[in-house]
Amino acid sequence: MVARALFVMVMAVLLVGCGGPDDEVPVFSATTSQPVSSTTTPVPTLEGASTDPVVSDGGATETALLTDVRAARHAGYDRVVFEFRNGVPGYGVRYVEPPVRADGSGAEVTVAGGAVLLVRMEPALDADLSQESAPRTYTGPTRFSPDTAAIVELVRSGGFEAVLTWAAGVDEERPFRVTRLENPARIVLDISSP
Repeated sequence: MVARALFVMVMAVLLVGCGGPDDEVPVFSATTSQPVSSTTTPVPTLEGASTDPVVSDGGATETALLTDVRAARHAGYDRVVFEFRNGVPGYGVRYVEPPVRADGSGAEVTVAGGAVLLVRMEPALDADLSQESAPRTYTGPTRFSPDTAAIVELVRSGGFEAVLTWAAGVDEERPFRVTRLENPARIVLDISSP
């Protein structure tokens, strides 16, 4: 029995040694005993992304009114879109240390995740103060967990004196990039994801 086991081991070593330099030796999964690739597919790099703050003056001549907030998973990044009417506001996007404080009141706003990316937009609001009773222009959720890889939670953290703030709770501090788009007016936040 010992001789047979020794023979099998020697044959396995010889077979592995016979492969050329470009041959791939299969690696097996410990749980399924099925071969898996020994090479890994690289995660795409998010071009132009970093963890540095991003600031833009914007182009809105009047208060931009938020109409939609959405998030989606893409290959290598998660995307958050803030859509407006009346133009694209200026913005500042940066990582902040918790706790996040609500605009105006200063109340603590909890945000799930290992890191918090704060998105401050101005002049911007989510209600039209020029109309009687100030109707809401954004009627979606003010706190939600999208089906994304890196973003854990999106939370509205304030709308005060034409400054609108949202916080993105991210699993960890990751590179991001910000783009402004027109027709419709949007601020697009892309966050690198696993």
